[in-house]
Amino acid sequence: MKWDVVIGLEIHVQLATKSKIFSGSSTQFGAAPNTQIDEVDMALPGTLPVVNRGAIEMATKFGLAIGAEIGRESVFERKNYFYADLPKGYQTTQLDKPIVGAGVVTVTLEDGSERNIRIHHAHLEEDAGKSIHTEIPGKTAIDLNRAGTPLIEIVTEPDISSAEEAVAFLRKIHSLITYIGISDGDMSQGSMRCDANVSVKPAGQEALGTRAEIKNINSFRFVEKAIKVETQRQIELIEDGGTVVQETRLYDSEKNETRSMRSKEVANDYRYFPCPDLLPIHIDDSFIEALRATLPELPDDKAERFVSDYQIPRYDALLIASDRLLSEYYEAVVEGCQQAKLAANWVMGELSAALNRDGISIAESRVSATHLAQLITRIDDGTLSSKIAKQVFETCWKDQLTPDEIIERDGLKQNSDSGALASMIDEVIANSAAQVANYSKAAADKRPKMLGYFVGQIMKASKGQANPKMVNELLVAKLNAFIEE
Repeated sequence: MKWDVVIGLEIHVQLATKSKIFSGSSTQFGAAPNTQIDEVDMALPGTLPVVNRGAIEMATKFGLAIGAEIGRESVFERKNYFYADLPKGYQTTQLDKPIVGAGVVTVTLEDGSERNIRIHHAHLEEDAGKSIHTEIPGKTAIDLNRAGTPLIEIVTEPDISSAEEAVAFLRKIHSLITYIGISDGDMSQGSMRCDANVSVKPAGQEALGTRAEIKNINSFRFVEKAIKVETQRQIELIEDGGTVVQETRLYDSEKNETRSMRSKEVANDYRYFPCPDLLPIHIDDSFIEALRATLPELPDDKAERFVSDYQIPRYDALLIASDRLLSEYYEAVVEGCQQAKLAANWVMGELSAALNRDGISIAESRVSATHLAQLITRIDDGTLSSKIAKQVFETCWKDQLTPDEIIERDGLKQNSDSGALASMIDEVIANSAAQVANYSKAAADKRPKMLGYFVGQIMKASKGQANPKMVNELLVAKLNAFIEE
């Protein structure tokens, strides 16, 4: 039997405010436990929350970035439940009147196709504290530093039909929130994390299957793996005669499995009601337009500009524009070398490979945009062959020298002396009688591939420094003299 997979995502994004959503405590990551809390965060009697205007602004900017409706009246509610790291006994969040309404995010998949994923809404809420089970043997410690950290929870419609689509959507959201500067998006620090609601149904069936929620997944790779393993679990369960139950599950990355955490609550279980300590938020046109004016060029618009201005393939443009810092780096390289396509190739090729290999971001790149532009310029002006340029790049990455300094120090200039190249070619031809005979007898359409042997020998003789274009031109001219008519 064939199965359809139906996925909806709930994405928690930590907003980049300096203080918490309802108190003046710092939100800085990594402080000693319980050093960034005040009476409001501890829920001491008699304390009252005050809304952080910065959180309202950032949530509104997200809504504008996805073309969503902005709630002109937004209401905070209490979501009641007991956790040891939630001292109030309720979470202040939004339900009926969230700050961001319906919107659409378009994602481009690896095969170039596009999918529109509908956003149901995005609401503001506070984060809970953290339970620590490893510090005190046999006991659980509580760290409230995270309590009250502002979040937006982005809720999608069940429009996603595969783990790959889910990851593409998450990457798009990550790109948007970092572009507009409302979050650092650091998933390793919990700045962006995801709950995935997964269900399966027989292919073509209208009615949705029972869903299970996989909670708090904190990397793109784990999201893909968790959805795939949960999908397979549900299919095998149904095909074996079992029934999927609605529940919350945890993804264990070491065992690559999901396991049950608790039965899934519904809204009624939380006894939502409007928070009596917080007045409704009213947003007017001037507030919205002032924020709209601060939005930067967004990834899709930038990608279209790259295609138009730099004449690079759309795939390259989308990939580079998806990361704000990478796109800025790329534009600086283009400005320095005036070679847009070559710059795109190097940014997506050698540079990205080096960043991935060393596990660092573009902000930490060991080759600056200026130096990469200089390297590309040396390819363009014939000083370096592409092969030697890769060697220079690696040295530049390692030694932090400029390409020109490395070329001069290591004597890596490309050999474009026609006389010297002709001598090398004559020597290779003299030592390759059999290959020359085969070349001369071969059909015309077979000869271009046969040049590889001779070019390889010449490049070897020149230690990779022969100008490949000149070698090809001189070589063909000399070999043509041996062709049997």
